[in-house]
Amino acid sequence: DQALQSLAADIPAGLAVLLGCVEQRSGARGRRLYNSALLLRDGTIQYRVRKQLLPSYDVFDERRYFEPGPPAQLLQLGGLTLAVTICEDIWQTEIGHYGIDPVKDLFDLAEERGMRIDAVLNISASPFQRAKEQVRLGLFRDICHSHQVPLLFVNQVGGQDSLLFGGRSLLMNRRGEITARSLEFAEDLLVVDSESWQGELHSPVDEDPLVAVHDALVMGLADYVRKCGFKSVVLGLSGGIDSALTAALAVRALGPENVLGVALPSPYSSDESLDDARALAENLGCSFEVIPIAPLFAAFRESLAPLFGDRPEDLTEQNLQARIRGNLLMALSNKFGHMLLSTGNKSELAVGYCTLYGDMSGGLGVISDVPKQLVYELARFVNNGQELIPERTITRAPTAELAPDQCDQDDLPSYEILDHILELYLEQGLSVTEIVARGLDETVVRDVVRRIQVNEYKRKQAPMGLKVTSKAFGFGRRYPNVQNYRE
Repeated sequence: DQALQSLAADIPAGLAVLLGCVEQRSGARGRRLYNSALLLRDGTIQYRVRKQLLPSYDVFDERRYFEPGPPAQLLQLGGLTLAVTICEDIWQTEIGHYGIDPVKDLFDLAEERGMRIDAVLNISASPFQRAKEQVRLGLFRDICHSHQVPLLFVNQVGGQDSLLFGGRSLLMNRRGEITARSLEFAEDLLVVDSESWQGELHSPVDEDPLVAVHDALVMGLADYVRKCGFKSVVLGLSGGIDSALTAALAVRALGPENVLGVALPSPYSSDESLDDARALAENLGCSFEVIPIAPLFAAFRESLAPLFGDRPEDLTEQNLQARIRGNLLMALSNKFGHMLLSTGNKSELAVGYCTLYGDMSGGLGVISDVPKQLVYELARFVNNGQELIPERTITRAPTAELAPDQCDQDDLPSYEILDHILELYLEQGLSVTEIVARGLDETVVRDVVRRIQVNEYKRKQAPMGLKVTSKAFGFGRRYPNVQNYRE
């Protein structure tokens, strides 16, 4: 309260500021906090509204901390009557999880008092996810059309752990047309006229989904690294597409001078992979080092030979190589203060096609919520007429190169099929039976779902990833490690 009073005193006379904050509440029962919006003007707090709809799905857990607010009151400001809502309070017509509708209640209140609402104002910390924009705009248009009012949407910008807030604040007129729009994934000042309900378009009205995912990842990577106190990053460059895309995003987020790429060839690495890794670093302008792991791999096998005896080589030796690489990269991180980036994609993380304490090592999984097919799309977008990521990296069959003549599709279905199953199962929440009914092979579907279930323990130990889909692995999808159910 003291901080708010101090802030109110600093605001110039005649200027009103509506801001979101955590507000303490009195009373022995219930939660001790409100999620609030306050209007500061002329040195005082002149209006308060508390969030009523507290989500507890996906990444949201507000009921754990906040008490639902009482019904909101209308805000009188500068001759206007405004219906102020906080984030979820405007989403009831779309989500339908709640027994009340704060927007409807405000219009009912205005009707009871013989008043007309001039505009709906929604202040939000609404995280980005692919394809969410069209759902949001549809919701806003429904409100504008049904109540014949303009709508102002003011959204947070920046990364917070795995959540990416994209901004794109807007003004929509009563016909559902966007008449003002702020920048996306960047701080911006947007001025609108409250008489004509017009403003400036600082970004396109129609969002390009691929551009949005790219920009979200760049912003999220930059914010996470810097907000965690790091200036630079290190990552392994295998010559494959995942590490290539991660490196390209890192260079765009932090600058080439703050990115170190390291090739760690094994006895099974091809010359093409090393050449492509080197070419990538040259194209991006980042530092590049080569540390062969063959001597360390030989030393490990020699040390373990008395225990392994005549047992044939298997996944154990493949994982040893990945863990040697992880150790070397973490050593570089420790010695030079770089954050280690993990380069695995969502498709492989889903089915456990990754090595715990190996390629899963790192402080941030940049593309761990990016399905493999989308990785290819983003790589093409990054190149955009130039060859930053070598063409061979994009066109070669994906391989971990941990065994002779290895190919990802020896162990997995095609990424087109795998990603389709993952979208249906993870994002749409369909069962095995429902997915098979879509025409997919039952044996393949059951195998993919089984792999998702049994690899939960791996994902619990994975670095935090940047969320760009509607259902990412992490705290928005909470499943037990210990379970005995199978679909």
